[in-house]
Amino acid sequence: MSTLTRQRIGWTDLPDHVRSAVERVLGDRVVEAVSQSGGYSPGSADRVRTATGRRAFVKAVSPAQNPDSPRFHRAEARISAALPASAPAPRLLGCHDDGDWVALVFDDVDGRHPVTPWRDDELAAVLSALETMAGALTPSPVADAPAAAETLGYDFAGWERIAADPPARLDPWVAAHLDELRAAAAYGIAALTGDTLCHVDIRADNLLVDATGAVTVVDWPWACRGPAWLDTALLLVNVRLHGGHDTEALLRRLPLTADVDPDALTGAYAGLAGFFTDAARRPAPAGIPTVRAFQQAQADALLPWVAARLR
Repeated sequence: MSTLTRQRIGWTDLPDHVRSAVERVLGDRVVEAVSQSGGYSPGSADRVRTATGRRAFVKAVSPAQNPDSPRFHRAEARISAALPASAPAPRLLGCHDDGDWVALVFDDVDGRHPVTPWRDDELAAVLSALETMAGALTPSPVADAPAAAETLGYDFAGWERIAADPPARLDPWVAAHLDELRAAAAYGIAALTGDTLCHVDIRADNLLVDATGAVTVVDWPWACRGPAWLDTALLLVNVRLHGGHDTEALLRRLPLTADVDPDALTGAYAGLAGFFTDAARRPAPAGIPTVRAFQQAQADALLPWVAARLR
């Protein structure tokens, strides 16, 4: 899910009281911080090392960077604290929240993002990890997590917004099939039922692979309750974006998607395509200047796939 944000702050940009709070969580003084690339948050994202050699990952943000980001960090803290040890996710060590700045402190994961275009071995490892994750997170360990239909309801209504306010240069195929896309997206959102805790933002830059091939899924603020197949289906959007794999063949053979109602999968992809198409034409959010181009790239990757599935 790409050129990512280039306006990220770093450890030394954090106020003294925030850095002190992180050091209290770690029980030691931070002597080194290395900012990490990837993702779309304008907040900090640093691998840190303390005086005694302890390592951790710290992310922090305030409304000054983006007015919505502190809310996402708070959601991630709540979700991460509830994840079982069997989930392939980093352990939350602590959280600082002073009403302005929110800082999360996690175990450091000694890994890197998967290579894109996706390598066969890394794709297989991630798909296996998602299958394990779905099992570990069913039933949802977060009882009050929102339903996927609630979390994604606005997003999946993108074609409705486009129908009500069409852009001047609407793709001709989209214009001719707008009613069909709206119906498919409505079917897709209704199909997102289940009691699996889903990450719903699965893409290469939210995944880490270590030297042994083990996979860790990071950045959990959007987690919600939905069908066990959802994260696997969402990963294939990223695979299709980067090319090199037959995503349709993968859908048919993967254990979590092989027996899913084909119309539900088509509807999910139609809903996502509508969200990306609608969002890409909007002004960029504060502090996140590159996200619209990325959304357009995802729309461009998804629409031919949706068109083929709707035939």
